[in-house]
Amino acid sequence: MLKQGFQKAKEITRHHAHTFYLTSFFLPKDKRLATYAVYALCRLSDESVDNAKATDEQKQKDLDLIRTKITEAFSANEIKDPLLFCFQQTVQEYQIPQKYFNELLDGMTMDLAVNRYQNFNELYNYSYKVAGVIGLIMTKIFGYKNADAEKHAIELGLALQLTNILRDVKEDFARGRIYLPQAEMKRFEITETDIKEEIIDERFKSFMRFQIERARDYFCRASQGLKLITDGRCRFTAFLILEFYAKILKEIEKSNFNVYAKRAIVPWHEKVLGIFPLLVRFLTNSFTFHA
Repeated sequence: MLKQGFQKAKEITRHHAHTFYLTSFFLPKDKRLATYAVYALCRLSDESVDNAKATDEQKQKDLDLIRTKITEAFSANEIKDPLLFCFQQTVQEYQIPQKYFNELLDGMTMDLAVNRYQNFNELYNYSYKVAGVIGLIMTKIFGYKNADAEKHAIELGLALQLTNILRDVKEDFARGRIYLPQAEMKRFEITETDIKEEIIDERFKSFMRFQIERARDYFCRASQGLKLITDGRCRFTAFLILEFYAKILKEIEKSNFNVYAKRAIVPWHEKVLGIFPLLVRFLTNSFTFHA
């Protein structure tokens, strides 16, 4: 049953997390499977909220069900579901606190009640719950030297989330959500009508430059914690995730900040070709993020 569960978790990861799935091949096998188990549960939570066909009531029921399953996984109860069983084995093996998953589900629940964030402090609180804690979870699996690694893991999670927000402005608006801080939109004179009509002018470009600079600042801070990851293969994987994801910001810039025309991505072949030069940097201990 354990093998079956990990296989299912692997399939979910391969289907939904292309960048992470690519970089995961550099992990030791046991840690790679552990990350798949965690990702699969996180993905099921995310899908519950983003299911366009479900009512908010049904989405809440789905999240409550997942919360119940996670609680069961942290109990001494016998688990019969293969995916939940491999998750249970993972959290036990790597001593991952249940509170991390509770905070993650709290963040997912916010999406059912909150669709605007007045300022960055509010967005930070949300982003910590849905992304920062994932950094903490992965740090438990990867292993680290001292507690500072946890702070930098949160920063990497935030950097990834802020990048997602900038990339997915159009998709999020279609779901009725705007994650961009309202106070900052007002400062740059950006209105919801501008987003609806997909207006890209100097106001919007200046606004996006400001947002990208902040995301890059979090990538930079996060890069300072890579050396604190004890396992070299895990360290390289985290390094690749950071570098590959940060390239999305460059893709947004290359499109002249047109996040409406198409989703900014880093093509698969560019990621593959980029591994060798990043390996050279890694072997020379050059972890510092370069914008």
